[in-house]
Amino acid sequence: MKEAIVAYRHVTSTNEFKELERLRSRARHNEASALGHARREGYREADEKWQGVVAENKTTIAEQAALIEELKARLGEKK
Repeated sequence: MKEAIVAYRHVTSTNEFKELERLRSRARHNEASALGHARREGYREADEKWQGVVAENKTTIAEQAALIEELKARLGEKK
């Protein structure tokens, strides 16, 4: 068991091993950053779509309100 521990310590203390660990850590960090960016981008796109739907609904409501006012005016003229 002692030999295994000594061998492990020897391997993990080499510059090559440290560099590989640094690269693995950077890769994990980059992956997490990319996933976070994708999530934020998805939220942004969803918000833009939602704002478009809201704008369309406001336009539709305004058009309907204008039509109602026009119909009221026509009814008023007939009286």
